[in-house]
Amino acid sequence: MIRLHILGLAGALALLATASAHAEGDKAAGRTLVYTCAGCHGVPGYSNAYPDYPVPKIAGQNEQYIINALNEYKSGDRTYPTMAAQAQSLSEQNIKDIAAYLSSLTPIK
Repeated sequence: MIRLHILGLAGALALLATASAHAEGDKAAGRTLVYTCAGCHGVPGYSNAYPDYPVPKIAGQNEQYIINALNEYKSGDRTYPTMAAQAQSLSEQNIKDIAAYLSSLTPIK
């Protein structure tokens, strides 16, 4: 009976370890995914045509903030058509990968 409990505990720990490994973003994968982001967020001085406002720079932004923002665009809680369309194409892992990569960069001034 004790062996069964130990085996069950070992299995649960292995599952948790696997889940934790997949929960983190992969910076290398994120680097390949941000090519569309750079078209707006990586251009110095870029502004939207309508409404007229400067596009935020996201390099160096907090990782959890990026995850939250992309998930909110994906769910419709944040509304901006271009960002909503981009977010719809991303999986949860894609979002984590992008956030891991962008948060590792030096902010653009």
